[in-house]
Amino acid sequence: MELKENKTALSEADGIDNFAFQKDHGYEDTINEEDFRNPSLRSRNLQNGDNVHTVQEDAYIDIESDQHRNKRDSIEDEKPRLKGCLEHKYDEVRGFCKKHKTTIRYVIYGILITAYLAVVISACILNFHRALPLFVLTIVAIFFICWDYLMAKYEDKISAFFAPCRQFLKRWWFCLKWLLGIVLIAAVICWLIFDTAKQGTNQLISFGGLVMYVLVMLIFSKYPTRVAWRPVFSGIVVQFVLGLITLRTKAGFEVFNWLGRQVQAFLGYSDAGAEFVFGKKYVDHFFAFKVLPIVIFFSTVMSMLYHVGFMQWLIKKVGWIMQITMGTSPVESLVAAGNIFVGQTESPLLVRPYLPHVTKSELHSIMTAGFSTIAGSVLGAYISFGISASHLLTASVMSAPASLAISKIFWPETETPKVTLKSGIKMEKGDSKNLLEAASQGATASIPLVANIAVNLIAFLALLAFVDSALSWLGNMFDYPQLSFEVICAYAFMPFSFMMGVDWEDSFIVGGLLGYKTFFNEFVAYEHLSELIHKREKGGPVYMNGVKQYMTIRSETIATYALCGFANFGSLGLVIGGLTSMAPSRKRDIAGGAFRAMIAGTVACFMTACIAGILSVPVVEDVPCYIMLGNAFNSTGSPSNTTKVISCCQDLFNSTITNPGGNYSLHFLKGCCQILDPPTFNCSWTTKLF
Repeated sequence: MELKENKTALSEADGIDNFAFQKDHGYEDTINEEDFRNPSLRSRNLQNGDNVHTVQEDAYIDIESDQHRNKRDSIEDEKPRLKGCLEHKYDEVRGFCKKHKTTIRYVIYGILITAYLAVVISACILNFHRALPLFVLTIVAIFFICWDYLMAKYEDKISAFFAPCRQFLKRWWFCLKWLLGIVLIAAVICWLIFDTAKQGTNQLISFGGLVMYVLVMLIFSKYPTRVAWRPVFSGIVVQFVLGLITLRTKAGFEVFNWLGRQVQAFLGYSDAGAEFVFGKKYVDHFFAFKVLPIVIFFSTVMSMLYHVGFMQWLIKKVGWIMQITMGTSPVESLVAAGNIFVGQTESPLLVRPYLPHVTKSELHSIMTAGFSTIAGSVLGAYISFGISASHLLTASVMSAPASLAISKIFWPETETPKVTLKSGIKMEKGDSKNLLEAASQGATASIPLVANIAVNLIAFLALLAFVDSALSWLGNMFDYPQLSFEVICAYAFMPFSFMMGVDWEDSFIVGGLLGYKTFFNEFVAYEHLSELIHKREKGGPVYMNGVKQYMTIRSETIATYALCGFANFGSLGLVIGGLTSMAPSRKRDIAGGAFRAMIAGTVACFMTACIAGILSVPVVEDVPCYIMLGNAFNSTGSPSNTTKVISCCQDLFNSTITNPGGNYSLHFLKGCCQILDPPTFNCSWTTKLF
């Protein structure tokens, strides 16, 4: 056994142990003895050149020979060999590209940008009106690219340049604050006087509702004496400016109308996939095969935009504007901006690392922003119902500052935010490797959303039918079979809808829609609103059996803004579960402030509706005169003395001579005679024609 011991010692010296055979010594000894007793086997192994004598030695020699072979192969690979001409050229080109990769990248970018600008200029030369949207988008893109470049390179110098202005504002801020407040109050009073004289008194009701909601939230505030009024007034002013641009200026109205048409056309491309999967008769099942594919398509597009970084860039810009104008913290500003485009559980993902460190007021603002806005993925579904795309887009943007304003009243900031502009903030990005994977992830992520929408609508509508049947059965005992869930909600929310500026006759209908939205979801409410819009567009009778069949355009507009939010009891559990999974340490704070946030989100939508009521003006061309006069004179109150009604009354008096009757009635004529001066129009003579 001396040979065995020497070999074992050699194996240990080389640091190589065969543990498989060391565990079974008996088997090892047997093999070695048999091997030594069989000289023919040993000689045959030697003749074959195999240095193998035992099983243990076999494993050791094989490992050692493999190491020697690998070492020889590596030495051979390291030997210099002659390269061909093509390989030399390839190495030279590769080295040149590696050395000048930055310059080459800029050259490629320059060529692409030059080609794009050439296309834009050519399109403008051929037809500037047709190429105007492309021209405007190009100018906006160039502006922001230059802005980002200058801020990244010269931010310190720009900040130092404006430092004297900041010091001046800081020194005289107390006086400037009161002066600015007085100017704003005077401007609002003058606006209300002139606008009321032109449009009627409905705007005053909306303004009173706005003031009422602010006071109510202040009364029930968590800390009424600690309210910081800058975010509140700034948020209302931003809302008013956005609404003024959209609803009162021709350019803003046209821009948002154009955007609405483009969104509708873009969402129409989902029909290609729906038709391929469900067949040409997919429209027969409108909601399942027409509306829900829009959600899938929009979710896919949003995921792709997140992958390329566009959504992060856009949200950061909007959040920065809100932070500068309103003085809110970076976290709550980014989440509020994100809620314009994504849902209430997706936007907090942008700032997930900071959620455990935000204050209670910031956490309340994050939840309020989610309740007061809607996601872009369901925006397309509401548009497909027939709701105005421009109003939905405007409501989504206006509700973001409203959520921060009302949140800072209902739960004022009493702590010092840990995440500030100086400390910096980074937004989380997606984990997709390429654009195709991002598209696939977006489509896959929409599956729970689509399923959630479908099953909730099935459950809620079935539950609503049962509740209505039960209430009708109960009301029949008291000779009131019309009792229903909508009637109860209508009476409960009627004062709130009236204070938004809705006509008194329509406030009952809008109150029912608000009940559907609060206790079920906004899908049910918008579905009922779309039915009312379709009835008005058909031009049927306004009243049937004493029940109003549809609303005025003004009431529809205000209802569109009031319903544009996720503030309902179903979303309450969704927000608590989503935020708790992102920040488990804040579970108690999230659960404690969620209900208050839902109330604040509801009031934020009501404030947006009040702004829309102050600024909205129906377009005469969109409303036939016989419908407008019917809306004006079929009410129990005094007729609205507006320029639109007067214009229709003038058309009525002119038409009585050439075409008596028509779509008009004697009731309309009597109403016009009450508004206009009888000596100007011979009302007694015209009434004889009927």
